[in-house]
Amino acid sequence: MNVEIIVIGDELLIGQVTDTNSGWIARELNHMGWEVIGITTVRDRAGEITDALDNAFGRADVVLMTGGLGPTKDDITKQTLCEYFGGKLVFDEAVYANVEAIFRRRNFTMNTPTHNQAYVPDVCTVIQNPVGTAPVMWFEKDGKVLVSMPGVPVEMKTVMKETVLDRLKIHFKDHSSILHRTCLVKDFTESRLSETLTDFELQLPPCIKLAYLPTPGVIRLRLTARGGDEGHLKLLLDEQFAKLSALLGSHLFCDVDTTLAGALGRILTGRGKTLATAESCTGGNIAHEITRVAGSSVYFKGSVVAYSNEVKQAVLNVSGETLLQCGAVSRDTVAQMVQGVQRLLSTDCAIATSGIAGPGGGTPEKPVGTVWIAARYGERTHEECFHFEGDREQVIARATQSAILMLIQLVTEEG
Repeated sequence: MNVEIIVIGDELLIGQVTDTNSGWIARELNHMGWEVIGITTVRDRAGEITDALDNAFGRADVVLMTGGLGPTKDDITKQTLCEYFGGKLVFDEAVYANVEAIFRRRNFTMNTPTHNQAYVPDVCTVIQNPVGTAPVMWFEKDGKVLVSMPGVPVEMKTVMKETVLDRLKIHFKDHSSILHRTCLVKDFTESRLSETLTDFELQLPPCIKLAYLPTPGVIRLRLTARGGDEGHLKLLLDEQFAKLSALLGSHLFCDVDTTLAGALGRILTGRGKTLATAESCTGGNIAHEITRVAGSSVYFKGSVVAYSNEVKQAVLNVSGETLLQCGAVSRDTVAQMVQGVQRLLSTDCAIATSGIAGPGGGTPEKPVGTVWIAARYGERTHEECFHFEGDREQVIARATQSAILMLIQLVTEEG
């Protein structure tokens, strides 16, 4: 089943808000074996919304729309859809009762704009929104379906999970399946990995495709199988994934689709090891990535954000002589930082960073983007200097990923 997503909102197109809805929807549909063939973002303009609808219905059987359903005058989606499907707005008592109940729970007072949320097109099927005032509207035309949902992510996700996905499954009895197996690979460039896997790709069954998703230092490989018999597809996919794993050996360091921090967590959990971080230029971002992983409390003890030299000395026991002679951004400093935090928090592993994220602070010898990183596992330490390009955010992000990958390399060296 082909699906198109339309996302509405001026705030998305000026970069004020990032669209997370379409990615979440696409992942949920993929689990159903349905394929998103396009994602369109448009402003709150009637003509642009109707043009997007015409284009989407020309390609897809299902159109899922988010946004533009608020109570303010700039949200025009409901009126536009009413006109598009040839209906008129009518007052819906059930919607009004739902809005009243929500306002009572929140101790809000009903006002005219919110009262008007109860007006809905008479040509749609209304689906109540249990966590917001904007109802979901289900339209049908020439065998195709449009579902218009709120743009607030928590509201959209709630109505999708509680109602919309099940209704779509019942309405369209499509039994195709899409299955994925994903792994993370290190020590390869994309081109060299492609050469290595040429023969493997040529022998893949027609229903299975291999995709390369590179990021700095790591390549995510995804095998995707499409077909009608899910059981048969799973057997084929498992067989090909086993062949891929045998070909890549230790270069394949994680056999599930996860972040680098997630991969590190799996490795540390499997070995029963603990971790701490000492961060200067990354400002706690490594700890943030690690603690985004559910269950990280099993292996992550904590972090010291040693942004100033005083904290490096007083808390991490970096010597004043090292800071004076070598500077904060140096091999000796991160080596002492990583040992200091490992001792301080009594962990098996540790990571330390110190660098110049910019935009100022660089010198000819140590330009902006210079970052020293140290990783420690037991009594073994590896230090390395990186020169990252980009703005401050990019330097911090690249340093974070490189630090996590460095520890993965160190821990997995022993097999």
